Amino acid sequence: MTDEVRYERRGAAALLTIDRPARRNAVDGPTAERLLEGYRAFEADDDARVLVLTGGGDAAFCAGADLKAISTFAGRLGDVAAGAEGPMGFTRLTPSKPTIAAISGWCLAGGLELALWCDLRVAAEGAQLGFPERRWGVPLIDGGTQRLPRVVGLGRALDLILTGRIIGADEALDMGLLTEVVPAGAHVTRALEIAEGLAGFPQATMLADRRAAIEGLGLPLEEGLALEAQAGPQVFQDAVEGAGRFAAGAGRGGAGAGV
Repeated sequence: MTDEVRYERRGAAALLTIDRPARRNAVDGPTAERLLEGYRAFEADDDARVLVLTGGGDAAFCAGADLKAISTFAGRLGDVAAGAEGPMGFTRLTPSKPTIAAISGWCLAGGLELALWCDLRVAAEGAQLGFPERRWGVPLIDGGTQRLPRVVGLGRALDLILTGRIIGADEALDMGLLTEVVPAGAHVTRALEIAEGLAGFPQATMLADRRAAIEGLGLPLEEGLALEAQAGPQVFQDAVEGAGRFAAGAGRGGAGAGV
């Protein structure tokens, strides 16, 4: 990986940073390749239990694809439909472990699609989010049309997708687009705190519940319940041990919640 994309371990988390502040952390072709490398490093590292994705500096999380360097996407955009990983690096892949976007400043276009790829989104006060590419006839091709409705509902998603309007952090929080809004400059610290909390939970059951929620979305209720039940035998022993800890007094009254 180059200095424009940094992968580093922070405790139980992997921190993946897009560091192109002169371009508002916009992604060009080589940056997309480095993001994919970072994603693969996270998936291969069993000790990295949560991925935190962020942008270097406070001015921008990511302003989307670098339209001034669009030619550098040649290999990734030549056949958009066939691109297994996604133009922005990994946006057509589903991670096996939790992911958190730590957002500050501009989170636009493909940058918002990267944030939507994550399970949770923590933003600093003053963050601005939207799909301004609507103004230039550039389509959403990194999952935005599919993930945004799943996060905020179809009506609110169509508002942002069709109008291209940019919203502030408070409105994004109100509609459920953001998980949490924190003081300026605290977004990465808070995301890493949440990551450590998630990493402290029994992993097998948490990952099974996460997988059932993601894969069951859109299924008829009966099929979704069957999917959920599949994990039961695999994590039953963890459940027995957890019930024993509860009976002994652990985790009551919110103690040990971790996040």
